[in-house]
Amino acid sequence: MLENYPDIITIEDLCKILHIGRNKAYEFLNEKLIKSLKVGRKYIIPKKCVIDFLNSIG
Repeated sequence: MLENYPDIITIEDLCKILHIGRNKAYEFLNEKLIKSLKVGRKYIIPKKCVIDFLNSIG
């Protein structure tokens, strides 16, 4: 499904994967719909958590 992406993805990657804007991506992360870890100002988003999110909505 997401073989071309590394195990840890960026906000930009998340936007491309879900076809959403940055604001919506941050909204998903802040509402904990997609599990992530915030280190300083950066989000660490495991690819597995994005896959789990996609499975939960479909």
